Amino acid sequence: MSETSKESTSPKAATVSSPPAEATPAPTEETSTEQTTAQNPAEPAQDFHNPDHWANLNEGDAPGDDDADSAVGDDAASSTESISSSILHYRTIHGRTYHSERGNAEYWTPNDEHHNESMDINHHLLSLSLDGKLHLAPLKDDIQKVLDVGTGTGIWAIDFADEYPNAEVVGTDISPIQPDWVPPNLKFEIEDCTQEWTFNPHSFDYVHMRYLYGSISDWSALFKEAFRVCKPGGWVESYEASPRMESDDGTVNETCAINEWGKFFIEGGKKLNRTFEIIDKDLQQKGMEEAGFVDVKVWDFKAPIGGWPQDPRLKQIGQFAQAALEQDYEGYVLYMANMVLGWTKEEVSVYCAQLRREIRSGKFHPFYRQRVVYARKPE
Repeated sequence: MSETSKESTSPKAATVSSPPAEATPAPTEETSTEQTTAQNPAEPAQDFHNPDHWANLNEGDAPGDDDADSAVGDDAASSTESISSSILHYRTIHGRTYHSERGNAEYWTPNDEHHNESMDINHHLLSLSLDGKLHLAPLKDDIQKVLDVGTGTGIWAIDFADEYPNAEVVGTDISPIQPDWVPPNLKFEIEDCTQEWTFNPHSFDYVHMRYLYGSISDWSALFKEAFRVCKPGGWVESYEASPRMESDDGTVNETCAINEWGKFFIEGGKKLNRTFEIIDKDLQQKGMEEAGFVDVKVWDFKAPIGGWPQDPRLKQIGQFAQAALEQDYEGYVLYMANMVLGWTKEEVSVYCAQLRREIRSGKFHPFYRQRVVYARKPE
């Protein structure tokens, strides 16, 4: 197979190319699909700064603190059930609500309104990255039935139902946080995608899933369920992102809080046996192929964080990425840092304050990698 889409390495050049009309075939390189644990000696622990490091930084020494007060908009800047008490029994951690720990389902971000707004901003920036497309798989105009796995706030499912009014759309999630007023061809159901799905075989023309990293212990089983419920000739499409913030020009280095960000998720994922390294381990492509899907296509792209790109479109994407973080820095990292890795709430707050200063300063040019993989079930 040929290579995936090429990426620019210049920090001032486009880091997000337009999505291809037909994404390039999946790469042939082999990477490990094994789930990692904290005890795996082949996976060394991430080298964290001591939490006190961020508290002890003097303002004059703190990288990127010159414009700490700049605004976000600145350029620099067990399956389906009736809703029961067990499902609605949310955990509260430092004032934030999370999905109940009951059952096998696990998700690491809050499910409160504060974080939901960040999720919706992320949906918008992904839409910009895809030139307004809701999917890359070549779906038929008369598509009949669609499944959105891990629907979250339901925003993708709502947009898809509006765009395809003759299709029946089902969105599933472990938390009933979706709105009541939705298109008539859309419904939401409680479903734990880590268990056997309750849908009949060959039920859906298209199965969509997005940002399930850190919540899946067995990606092969996930895609086998998608294969089972997908109709012959139907499609599956998966969107995942790297937990790391990187740069092409060396502005993100080991001295800054931006570089520390991904370590929370990589190390926390190992301890929970729910990896965040979906792209590095190539779990989307491998899971689809193991399940029996064919015609696997992959599109890789980089999403900037902040308004540093010169290209107007990329600048806008970067500003939305920053806005999503600004909406809830602590919500993204609190569970992993506090509950899994043992940081105190105060240490997390100090770290997030330094991260905010760095991203707002404009001195750093961070991006994170994203990957879209889609494939067809043979007829």
